[in-house]
Parts: sequence; C-alpha cells; structure tokens
Amino acid sequence: MKTFKLAAQPRTELGKKATKALRANDMIPVVLNGGEVFDLPFTGTLKPGEKIVEIGNGKALITTDLTVSNDAVRKLIYTPDIFAIELDINGEKRMAVLKDLQIQPVKDTILHIDLLEVNDTKPVAVDVPVKLEGHAEGVKAGGKLSLSMKKLRVKAVYTNIPERLVINVDNLGLGKSLQVGDIHFENLELMNAKNAVVCAVQLTRAARGAAAAAAK
Repeated sequence: MKTFKLAAQPRTELGKKATKALRANDMIPVVLNGGEVFDLPFTGTLKPGEKIVEIGNGKALITTDLTVSNDAVRKLIYTPDIFAIELDINGEKRMAVLKDLQIQPVKDTILHIDLLEVNDTKPVAVDVPVKLEGHAEGVKAGGKLSLSMKKLRVKAVYTNIPERLVINVDNLGLGKSLQVGDIHFENLELMNAKNAVVCAVQLTRAARGAAAAAAK
C-alpha cells in the first residue's frame, strides 16, 4: 500500500457552529479513531484535540479531533487507490487508514472524515480493489468474463495490505465462477462470505450455439 502524507491540526472547538465555520473556510473535520484501550480512571495527560471515549466494563480509549484542508485530501479521496496515511499533527507522526466518509449528496463535498489509527502489530479491515489478470479458458471458448466484486474486504496488519488483489483467471472455464472461498493470499484474511462470487465466465448466445452444435 502506498503512503499518503497528510498534515492535520488538532481541533479544540466542537459543536455545530464551530463545524459550520470550519467548512466555510474550506476545512474538513476529522476524527482519528483506534487508540489503545486502557483501564479507567485515566491518569495521563490529554493532548490538544484528544478526548476519552468510554467503551464499557471500565475501559476507554482516546480519539483525536482534527482538521484538514479540502485541497490536502483530494488525491486521497477522489481515487480508486487505497493508502496508508502518514499524519503529521504539529510534528507528531501517526499512521492511519481511511475508515469512513460523509459526503454532501447534492454538492458532493466532503463533510466529515473518519480515520483509523494503525500500527505494525494490530490487524485492520480494509476494502481492497480487485484486479483480474490472464486470459480465461472460458473466454477463449466464447464466454464473457464478468467481475462481480470490484473490492474485497481484507484483514491484516496494514504493512501487509497490497494496493490491489491480483487474481489470475487463466483456468476459469466456460460457465464457471470464482468464489471468495477459492481465493487465498499470504498474510491476508478475506472477510467476505466464502460463497460470494468474485468473477465468472458467463455463457454467451454464441457460446451456447457452439456447444449445441458440438453436441450433435
């Protein structure tokens, strides 16, 4: 996975009025999730933008409210690629991945971004684009190759997550499909249903006609 460098500032003024003013200045509110879980009561010192979120059973974690500029995230958001995000928060470097987006449906502007903090030991779940390679046997026989799942959800340490999941279809025959359970990648756990169809070679009218003629 490629690295995207992103400068962010702590956000200390919260609420609707502050958020409206932020967006009016072409800035986007961001929440960095995924901090380490700890026991309450908290005895440390919070940095600007940080807040404690209780998760039950005497446990809590710290999230960080941030702001980023619209221009800074355009190449991160408006692309099919996925990135590991190297955040620079007033000189402090923290790694994250994109968790969620809120987009204004009419203007198509970004309203809010959720990031998930990552490290080289804790697995995270990410949607990774699928790329088919090869020339399927079924296509050679007149079939049509279709891709049903453009992305697959994988769970792994972020340093093991590739930019693409490359799947070879050379041996995929006419009328055959490839399911999630048929696919394996080293150091990656596929989270989708095992019987979900990733791609298939569909019978075309010409292929059916050729098969019928051959059977006579």
